[in-house]
Formats: sequence, structure tokens, C-alpha cells
Amino acid sequence: VMPFVRLAGLSELDPDQGLRVELGDEEAVALIRTGDGGVHAVIDECSHEDYPLSEGWVEDHTIECALHGSRFDLLTGQPDSPPAVRPVRIFPVRVDGEDVLVDLPDDWAKLAKDL
Repeated sequence: VMPFVRLAGLSELDPDQGLRVELGDEEAVALIRTGDGGVHAVIDECSHEDYPLSEGWVEDHTIECALHGSRFDLLTGQPDSPPAVRPVRIFPVRVDGEDVLVDLPDDWAKLAKDL
């Protein structure tokens, strides 16, 4: 099991905004701080079309894709409105002081080490 890796500082996250963290050339994670202070991590790509979710709107525990309006639950990754029908991948998050740590798959975690 890879350790959690630091993707950002808590102060970089504005409430109800997405922050895109690029890992290498292909992959990206959206970090989202909700109004209640929780921090969530989700693959930064809508399951419906290749569009960054970090550009979307956050409400309660959902993020809405800015392209076609699909909404995803930040706790489960499940879509709750069309056109998206597939869930998006979410990652466990831990906040340690000022550090936002995310539990990523091994190959992604290796890329994150270079941030």
C-alpha cells in the first residue's frame, strides 16, 4: 500500500472550488473543499466526456460538470443526473495540518512524488 501523498496545501483550496492537480502528462486529480470544510479528491475528468470536473460547480457534496451539467457525489463518485451514467473515480483524502494528502494508485503516487 502506498502512503498518502501530498497534492496541495489546505490554503490553496477555496471553499466550493475545484483545484486541478496534474500528475504527469495524462492524469489529473481535482481537489475540492466543500463549504463544511471537508476535502475531497476525484479524478479530474467527467465520465461522460473528457472535461475537467475542477471547472465545475460545487454544491453540498456534489460537483456539477460545467460542460453538460452532470452532477457527481463527492463521497461515492456516483452520477446523480444525466448525461453521465458512469461513476467517476474518487480517492481517500486525509488533511494533516496544512497538507492535503491523497491515497492514490501506485503509478499515480509515483508521479505525485515529482510535484
